Amino acid sequence: MTRTTDRRDIVVGIDPVKNWRLALAWAADEAHLRGAGLRLMVAVPPQHDPQHVDDTPRHLARRQVGTEALRTALAWARARQPGIKAASSLLDGFPAGVLAGLSREAEMIVLGSRHLSRTEEFLSAGSLVVPVAAKAHCPVVVVGDAEHVTQETPYLVVGVDGSETSRAALAWAFEEADLRRCALRAIAVWQPPVFSLHSGDALFHAERRVLSETTAGWAEKYPDVRLTHEVPIGSPVEMLADAAEHALAVVVGRQGRGGYTGMRVGSVVHGLLHRAHCPVITVPAG
Repeated sequence: MTRTTDRRDIVVGIDPVKNWRLALAWAADEAHLRGAGLRLMVAVPPQHDPQHVDDTPRHLARRQVGTEALRTALAWARARQPGIKAASSLLDGFPAGVLAGLSREAEMIVLGSRHLSRTEEFLSAGSLVVPVAAKAHCPVVVVGDAEHVTQETPYLVVGVDGSETSRAALAWAFEEADLRRCALRAIAVWQPPVFSLHSGDALFHAERRVLSETTAGWAEKYPDVRLTHEVPIGSPVEMLADAAEHALAVVVGRQGRGGYTGMRVGSVVHGLLHRAHCPVITVPAG
């Protein structure tokens, strides 16, 4: 069993005007599991151009609302997990940028999903999920729905494609499965190419070989984690989302460069943020 010895805080973004309880519950429970600190954060955007419009009253009102939300959320988190070390911070700045900066020293970032449409998430100033998941230096957890706790055999899903980022996701998923004493389903989705010089069987078996090679050795490090290998055929987003329908979470590596402002959000990660019902955990390489 491997454990990270340098435990840092789990940072959870609190949205003062939305329901923060699902994300905070996940973060508080995770802090308890990992023996990590919990830091609740509200970021207050700067005032608009004060030379033309006096935005001071509105800015002060936002700070007051944020302070009250943090006070309520902190008490709620301590009641849920009395043994954790929890603190709160009201910070100045745009939330996405503040969280991305905090990610350099955080164990992970936990966010609630605003369930925005694809257009809204890039036009809304309140959207955090895409920019934070794209730029964070630590794993980012997006909690959109309540965690599944009624499954007879709890499990996590991890997407594997042989890349450096998927190896980082696999390492994180094994540690998480060990902490939660649950099973781990490693999935390498094979999407048949439209044109190929090789036979479909050869490519399919190559995908199975990549999955076996990538997961080799982990059973010895985490002997208590029951690992299964799966190579479904179809769309990666759909196959991973289907596999994670009743999962505790789905874990994927962050890779690829999206079409919006050069943010690094791969199409699979982006699709899962909209499709999956369980928490989606993105893990950067290295």
